[in-house]
Amino acid sequence: MSNPLRTDPDDLADRFHSAAIHLLRKLRREDEGSGLNAPRLSALSVIVFAGPISLGDLAAAEQVRPPTMTRIVQALETQMLITRQRDQDDARSVRLTATAKGKDLLAAGRKRRVDALANRIATLSNEDRVCLAEASRILADVIRAIP
Repeated sequence: MSNPLRTDPDDLADRFHSAAIHLLRKLRREDEGSGLNAPRLSALSVIVFAGPISLGDLAAAEQVRPPTMTRIVQALETQMLITRQRDQDDARSVRLTATAKGKDLLAAGRKRRVDALANRIATLSNEDRVCLAEASRILADVIRAIP
């Protein structure tokens, strides 16, 4: 006899939370191809999608102290993945911006992760892919509603 689907909100939330963590951990293996460690890759991602951004705001977004972020930023700058630019409104302040090389590196990493997941999804039945498509739409709606 098969297990009925458990629809209790707490149970669903727990299972989705666990699945999300396991999915990200498995796909993170694809990030090795970027040549960056996880903290640098994460900081670059914030700069690409939220930039231009100040070092303080980047440190806050990454939940690290400014001295730690300074070292990460220096490494990204050395690899020519980001640049520092003076803030137009405050000459004392600097904004971090991703270079084309930084954006390309991040896009290539995303492609590797998406391709790895797509290869696995391709092995599913059409019925399961339809179900997964609907679940992903619903989950996106749930995520948008979280404050």
